[in-house]
Amino acid sequence: MTEYVSTTPGLFPLPDWAKDDLSDLKGHQKHDLISGDEGEEITAAYEQAREEVIEVQHEAGLDRISEGQLRWDDMLAHPLAVHDAVDTRGIVRYYDNNNFYRDPVVTDDLDFSGDVAGELETASELADGDLQAVLPGPYSLFDLSTDEYYGTDEEFLAAVGEFLAGEVEAFPEHETLFLLEPSLVTDAPEDGLDELASETIDTVAASTDAEVVVHTYWGALTEKVHAHLLDAGVDAIGYDFVTNQEDNLYNINEYGSTDSVALGLVDGQNTLVEDPEAVRDRTEWVFDQLPVTEFETVYLSTNTETFYLPVNKFEEKLAALAEAAALAEVTPA
Repeated sequence: MTEYVSTTPGLFPLPDWAKDDLSDLKGHQKHDLISGDEGEEITAAYEQAREEVIEVQHEAGLDRISEGQLRWDDMLAHPLAVHDAVDTRGIVRYYDNNNFYRDPVVTDDLDFSGDVAGELETASELADGDLQAVLPGPYSLFDLSTDEYYGTDEEFLAAVGEFLAGEVEAFPEHETLFLLEPSLVTDAPEDGLDELASETIDTVAASTDAEVVVHTYWGALTEKVHAHLLDAGVDAIGYDFVTNQEDNLYNINEYGSTDSVALGLVDGQNTLVEDPEAVRDRTEWVFDQLPVTEFETVYLSTNTETFYLPVNKFEEKLAALAEAAALAEVTPA
């Protein structure tokens, strides 16, 4: 019997009050932020905002509760942007949209940080056993950063994988780990590096006992990258069915998939709110195109991060996902 789980890739929009308050606070504490000290007021504001977005998820009825990644001003580059061995330099466009992040330049050994674990410790107390951890996948973090220490792409990618694995080992107990890997789609690794990318994902996945979902989006994986990803020891691969239906279906039909699967069926960037019944119908449509429809778990999710959305639309999409998962349980594909 397939289990349907409603969730998200995290990276939520800040509550409206927090955007204003944190903008003012950060402007006053610019020097402290450069040195890595956020200060008590900023920390308190983030804690309050985190409590709010966790409560929003509970009220929506989501099956997995994300910390929200509200501190991640640099989006997926965050775990390196706050690391002591990294300099943040020029402003870089975040994939192909109007968001930007500071270029994290690695200048020393990527040893343990504990930054994300600290966020999750607080969130775990509020998640009531349904905590979902979120991290950039090692290839995407490698792709979004610059190396001035390791010397070769192979050494740097492997180091990023080991770094993330060490971070995960410090996480509090969590039900799932979402590794976000849009770069596998937008900037596919070349021959040789594609196999190593899969190996580094396997390294991170092996560092937790939780269910591991490698979520890919903004298109579809190339055939070779998809085939290599299937060799990684992960529980589910995520497919963006908002951006590209045809190629994602082809990959699954041609090469198979993992025992569980994540379906990006709700648009994480568009303000149009999907009807729960429509999301349920989209789920059934996907399975109608596949020769095998029996998965252990089907994660129903937005296709991308949701920080692009106004807060009210974000909240409505969470509720739609939760209701769609409940409908799918009643009328499974």
